[in-house]
Amino acid sequence: MKEWTVTDLAKLSGVSVRTLHHYDDIGLLSPARVGENRYRYYGEAELLRLQQILLYRELGMPLKTISSILDDPRFDSLAALMAQRGQLAAEAKRYRQLIRTIDRTIAHLKGERAMQHEDLYKGFVAPEKQAEYEAWLKDRFGDSIREEITSSDSTERGISDQDMKERMKALAGIEADLVEAMENGTVPEARSLDPLIERHHAWVAQMWGRDCSHDAYAGLADIYESHGDFRQRYETLSPGFSKWLPIAMRAWARRLKKD
Repeated sequence: MKEWTVTDLAKLSGVSVRTLHHYDDIGLLSPARVGENRYRYYGEAELLRLQQILLYRELGMPLKTISSILDDPRFDSLAALMAQRGQLAAEAKRYRQLIRTIDRTIAHLKGERAMQHEDLYKGFVAPEKQAEYEAWLKDRFGDSIREEITSSDSTERGISDQDMKERMKALAGIEADLVEAMENGTVPEARSLDPLIERHHAWVAQMWGRDCSHDAYAGLADIYESHGDFRQRYETLSPGFSKWLPIAMRAWARRLKKD
């Protein structure tokens, strides 16, 4: 039976040796055996398990959850692969729609073609995505923060398409200024960011239709940092922004609570 050392597996999979050692330490991916030379040796079963780990990581699952899934006696690798393929195919379809939406928006901003306002959001939030998002919120933060954030649906509060367009334009301006500050080397904990973060906080409160407490704002930062959809969105604005913005939000909230 063919075996791979940890170095071989790292080269084969693109996963670093350090990460493979970490997976072994936490019991997520143990080698088939450890030789007398203390080398780790992996067989095909371990290679397939690593593929599952990487697939679930691509789908945004934390390592602890992945471990519990793979170690469940009822786990069926073939059924899991088929389910993952279906989920990735759905995401690929959504991304193709997002690309079309972006292309149409670019053409609209260039004055090359008109665009209906409702077309601005095609591909962003499918009903099943919203259900998945709310379940994730509840699992990670409990009912209170989920209700505070998701109960502020703009359609329920009668916000018109034009108002929403203006609010999203305002958000784009706020985020552009924050990105500029980050790219100019401002550390996210800097007090000089307070005016920009206050603008962002005020925008969130406006969208929620009520006050946004400092704790809720810090909780929102945790969501931005933890959820794959938000991380992906902020990384498209500027590499590193998905980590920088939540730190800045929490730092501002801490300062305001102390003051």
